[in-house]
Amino acid sequence: MASDAIFIHHTDSSGYKFGEEHPFDPLRITLTIDLLKEINAISEKQMEAPPSYSEEELLSLVHRTDYLSAVKQLSEDAEFNDSSTLAQQFGLHTEDTPYFPGMHKAAMTIVSGSVAAADAVMTGRTKHAYHIAGGLHHAFPDRASGFCVYNDAAVAIKHIRQTYDARVLYIDTDVHHGDGVQWVFYDDPNVCTYSIHETGKFLFPGTGFVYEKGVDHGLGACYNVPLEPYTEDDSWLESFNVTLRKVIEAFKPDIIISQHGCDAHAYDPLSHIHCSMRIYAEIPAIIHELAHEHTDGRWIALGGGGYDIFRVVPRAWSLVWLTMIEHPIAKAVTAGEAPSLPDSWLQRWAAISPLKLPTKWLDDPSDIEPMPRRTEITEKNRAMQKIVVQDI
Repeated sequence: MASDAIFIHHTDSSGYKFGEEHPFDPLRITLTIDLLKEINAISEKQMEAPPSYSEEELLSLVHRTDYLSAVKQLSEDAEFNDSSTLAQQFGLHTEDTPYFPGMHKAAMTIVSGSVAAADAVMTGRTKHAYHIAGGLHHAFPDRASGFCVYNDAAVAIKHIRQTYDARVLYIDTDVHHGDGVQWVFYDDPNVCTYSIHETGKFLFPGTGFVYEKGVDHGLGACYNVPLEPYTEDDSWLESFNVTLRKVIEAFKPDIIISQHGCDAHAYDPLSHIHCSMRIYAEIPAIIHELAHEHTDGRWIALGGGGYDIFRVVPRAWSLVWLTMIEHPIAKAVTAGEAPSLPDSWLQRWAAISPLKLPTKWLDDPSDIEPMPRRTEITEKNRAMQKIVVQDI
């Protein structure tokens, strides 16, 4: 196996937790790392904690000073008398993104991890870097949104632009539009944002339409691929391949940063896309190929959404790392084979999983009901593909 990849992780990331009943559960990370260890695909020695960075220096690249002050204040004193007003002002009062003690420290740890991944790749210390806790793509400069407090992806991209003057292609495969990253770079011709997601007509955040193409000098450096609800594997992968390959050929990036939200799976409770584990084998394989073809292998991968935390996330996120290190399991799964998951992992987590765990890396096709409108959905997605690529 190749070893030219670094896995960035800090245990303080587990502090990024909104509450016991909240769907954004850091247990996803524990499950994934445990699965990788069970198949001997990673060891403690291969996992690096990010170094300490200046909070003000990094966060101020994207976020407003008054917002940062509010996050710190709400983090340190959950009983702050004026907390409800302060929280409402900065988007930290909703059920989706409520403030919690220790919020700033945990969110800053995640930002540090994504910046560390960027430095590792841009300095040439490694070709690939994976920061599984990253990918908080909905946060805005002045407010929290969609489970996201600080936008680690946007900070990492700003850091790359400022420090290394590199052209960045950001690829977002989360089922929800990568709005926060898009709007930060909407006028920047040197950062191309590409997001493939369920159409905002029906799903949060309600944006990411094909006509969102950038403004001023950034016009033409923003691409959105909104898919119809209940899109299945073949149409999803066709849309991804047709559009992304044209985008990367036209933009000519120096580095790829990809966000690997895995909530387009049919099991996910927060969306309507109807895909299987097949796309989560293909996505990193395609990006890995494109990185070696277009960016001399420079590729940073981040986590993101994914709310079936037992059946989907561990397999999907593991496959990103397995692809980076060219592990035999990734090659087998991409080829359509379905190796078994380790019995030790299944036995350890079956007791607390609310649903029966899958036993193989790929889903049993009989477990996912096919969609009756498949042809109609595919035709609508193909029409959308033509609009996306017509001006490239």
